[in-house]
Amino acid sequence: MNTAPRPALSAALDGCTVVIAVDRRSLELAAALERHGAAVRHAPALTIVPHIDDEALIARTRELIESPPDIVVATTGVGFRGWMEAADEAGLLDDLQSAIAGAQIVARGPKARGAIQQAGFTADWVAESETSAELGDYLLAEGVRGRRVAVQHHGSGADGLDELFHAAGADVVSLTVYRWGPPPDAVAVCRSVTATAMGDVDAVLFTSAPGAAEWLAAAAREGVLDDIVGLAEAGRVLLAAVGPITAGPLVAAGIAPQIAERGRLGSLVRAVVTHFGGGHAASLPTTAGRLELRSTGAVLDGVHVPLSRTGTDILAALFAARGGVVSRQRLQGALPRSGENTHAVEMAVARVREAIGVPDLIKTVVKRGYRLNVLDPAEASA
Repeated sequence: MNTAPRPALSAALDGCTVVIAVDRRSLELAAALERHGAAVRHAPALTIVPHIDDEALIARTRELIESPPDIVVATTGVGFRGWMEAADEAGLLDDLQSAIAGAQIVARGPKARGAIQQAGFTADWVAESETSAELGDYLLAEGVRGRRVAVQHHGSGADGLDELFHAAGADVVSLTVYRWGPPPDAVAVCRSVTATAMGDVDAVLFTSAPGAAEWLAAAAREGVLDDIVGLAEAGRVLLAAVGPITAGPLVAAGIAPQIAERGRLGSLVRAVVTHFGGGHAASLPTTAGRLELRSTGAVLDGVHVPLSRTGTDILAALFAARGGVVSRQRLQGALPRSGENTHAVEMAVARVREAIGVPDLIKTVVKRGYRLNVLDPAEASA
């Protein structure tokens, strides 16, 4: 078997450290990001626990085979596929496919539609907003009274559809195909939120609302949620979601996330690549070119410049001042075990200048400190 690494697609994510707070298809997502230069850390906040051996799921499936549904509601791609797999495991797949072949099939978004197509069916309608509310409104407008409705639920539990359809006079068959379980490595999750709060992470990616909510809860438990929100507001860390539903917990926490346009992993990767490689990350116009920060250093005029942790912290303090003067005493806080030795600050700044290769990028302000050589607005637009 050929195990050679796939060729790089771009250097857009050079210097970027990306946390994947995802369980399902995390290796696929990581490989796509790495092909653009990212260093990936895995920290799924939850796991998907299949109900393959769940007697209740098989019992509900048998009920549908015996009395076929008029409507089938697919709320998630992984859930609908899991249902088909569970039926196959129980030797019921052919009978189930025959039972739902004549039903109206509706999907809560493109991933559910893809799973429906993969199973050999066609979705009759897809909720563009990817919300259960839109799906429910559509079917109520169509009319469900006296109709048998099979509802495949997502792993975070009830979404209100069972109650909604039941109240409208439908015969509802509820199917929970998977549920959310604890993270596979709780320590990795704690480390990821702490690293993000310390500026050691450039982006965190989410593909489910429960996963996003649990990652934020872990940040709150570690006492670093406010720090992460502040870094997001400053453009120092990008929190990206696969769709608007996944983004919900982030928005509720006061974060403006990047949201993938089409609700798919490929779109999520493109959104992150476009953010960092397309000039959308926080930046400053300097005499040496456009300057951006990364967790591992800087990007100057499109080229990644690796820096030590201390060097990155020094540059981050100067970057935050946006051309203003930063005192030696303040920069001293970025140096480990520097004590009152201001000479250590001078040496650290000198090392950053040497690594960047543009000594004039960091200006010495006599008796005051240092500043970045930032262009004024008129110069930057010239």
